[in-house]
Amino acid sequence: LALIPILMFIFSIAGTTYGMLEETVGFYALLAAAMVMAGMDTVVSSAIVLLGAGSGVLGSTINPFAVGAAVSALPDNIKVNQGLIIAIGAILWLTTLLISILFVMNYAKKVIKKKGSTILSIRERKNMEMEYGVHATKKDEKVKLTRKQVITLCLFALTFAVMIIGFIPWEDFGVTIFKNTTGWLTGTPLGSWYFYEAALWFLIMSVIIGFINRTGEEEFVDTFIDGADDMVGVILIIAIARGASVLMQSTYLDNYIIYNAANILQLVPEFVFAPLNYLLHVILSVLVPSSSGLATLSAPIIGPLASQVGYSVEVTIMTMVAANGLVNLITPTCGAIMGGLALAKVEYTTWVKWAGKVVLTIAIVNILILTFLMVEL
Repeated sequence: LALIPILMFIFSIAGTTYGMLEETVGFYALLAAAMVMAGMDTVVSSAIVLLGAGSGVLGSTINPFAVGAAVSALPDNIKVNQGLIIAIGAILWLTTLLISILFVMNYAKKVIKKKGSTILSIRERKNMEMEYGVHATKKDEKVKLTRKQVITLCLFALTFAVMIIGFIPWEDFGVTIFKNTTGWLTGTPLGSWYFYEAALWFLIMSVIIGFINRTGEEEFVDTFIDGADDMVGVILIIAIARGASVLMQSTYLDNYIIYNAANILQLVPEFVFAPLNYLLHVILSVLVPSSSGLATLSAPIIGPLASQVGYSVEVTIMTMVAANGLVNLITPTCGAIMGGLALAKVEYTTWVKWAGKVVLTIAIVNILILTFLMVEL
């Protein structure tokens, strides 16, 4: 149990700094095995990863894919206080993280105390036991890692460490050491990576790990295909769900919603502006789940509007970021949710049933904080 807040805090740091969410998918399987061994279920392991990283993304401080994109999308004549944005992000991050930890800890204690209190269906429990349960190993049997397994774990940790370094925009912080020295890894230097580079890096490291463990060609290919097979259904769901985004952009319905909402928002007082702005971006985030995509769409309109009526642009920006982060804790268009839950053997409907109360509580607290800050600033 003590590991739950520690792990969630670590994931949240990665979320608030560089927007780590989709990159967490691999951790679902790792933590699923650990939590099942500890007497919990895979809902706990999924919540640790998703709510941990998601809390950080919701309360982004220097996340370039959310805060950075939103600030960059503002017109040149709109100036913002970056320190104030970081402070607001930190408040949202830590309060959301605290709420998430309390919910996860409370549920984990119930499952440990009584197995029947798990929210998983009988079929999900069977799948969980088949994938992550202990069958052959006896309780008194001591398991010792071989040298190859230790090397594999070290390489696995190195893979994620390099990926994290690759996603942080070092040049924005004046660090240029990676610019001309690390391009040979994937063709793109560290600090400029995105999904294509991360996918190539994972492929390279999987080949290296397979070579070290002397995995045969046939076994390696079969294992690789089995792993991809788990994700095919998830990819189809995400692709179909994101069709809504394509339709909105093609028909310019997104701009229509934004402009009409802006006309309403400019007529309301501060204590109403923040909640309505939050709800607007919750709706938009379902249709445009990408934080950078939403920032590019919304910030050029909502930012100047807030400035024009004398409201805090910083709070307005963070309202958009927080609303998008909230939706990405539960929407089926989020790859991290669908991919992670598939690995953890948790059905999406089960996750919605469990996470609904958490998400609603987070939304209420977010709105209260943002409304207070909007009035005060």
